[in-house]
Formats: sequence, structure tokens, C-alpha cells
Amino acid sequence: MPNAARLVAALCLAVLAFVVSGQVKELFPEGTYFGNFTLVNVALGVIVGWLVMGRRTRTIPGIAPAINNGITGVAVLVFWGLFVQGIGAMVKLAMRNRYGGPFEAITDTFRIMSEYGLMILVPNIIATLAIGAVLAGFATQYAARMWR
Repeated sequence: MPNAARLVAALCLAVLAFVVSGQVKELFPEGTYFGNFTLVNVALGVIVGWLVMGRRTRTIPGIAPAINNGITGVAVLVFWGLFVQGIGAMVKLAMRNRYGGPFEAITDTFRIMSEYGLMILVPNIIATLAIGAVLAGFATQYAARMWR
């Protein structure tokens, strides 16, 4: 059921996904074509914010539930972002006939995910995700208490 907490969570994670996508683009070599990279990540932020963070919001006052909700939402967003972008990269390679079969392509998806995951383990992205998680958790908690 739609409520203010779900809307605020979706908006917060969409903004966070937009900001982090810009930071991630700086890590790739110059001239890399990203296509719909940012748009896909923002859409994932909206979906994860609405379905995960918005659903887990409690009207229990406190800092710990808000922070836990924010961290969970951002962790889920990062996982799905890596997964979707890994599948996209795998499909591009599959269209160039780089794989001997479907099982090889599926296992390569997880290799690509791990490479992307290691690539984003830099201090500025981790700090952005951590601060964004806390702020998104607080904003969602505030929205849940104010607009029931």
C-alpha cells in the first residue's frame, strides 16, 4: 500500500543511486560507453526503496531502527546494481560469442559482479553509501512518523 515512507525511501535511494553512479563512472577508463547505466541504477533505487526500505519502516522511535533500515536498503541496492550491471556486461560479451555455453556465461556474470564490486571499494564511494544509508534511513523513519 502506498504511503509517505515508501515514497521518501524510493526518492532517497534514487538520489543516492544517481550520485554513486556518477562516482563509479569516474573509475572507468576514459571513453567507456555507459549507455543507460545511471538510469538503470536510479530505477533500481526507486524499486528497492519502495519495496525494501518502505516496507521495513517502523513507527518505533529510535536511531537504531532507522540506521538498520537505511543500511539494509543500500546493501540490497548495491547487490542488485552489481547483479543487473553484471548481467548487462555478460550479455554484451555473449553477443560477441565469447562463451562456449550458457553455464559459462552464467558463471561469468558472478565474476563480472565481483570485479565491479572490488572496483567500487574505494573510500569516497563507501563513504557516500554509508552517509546516504543513514540519511535515507532517518528520512524514511521521519516520513513514517509524520505522515501515517
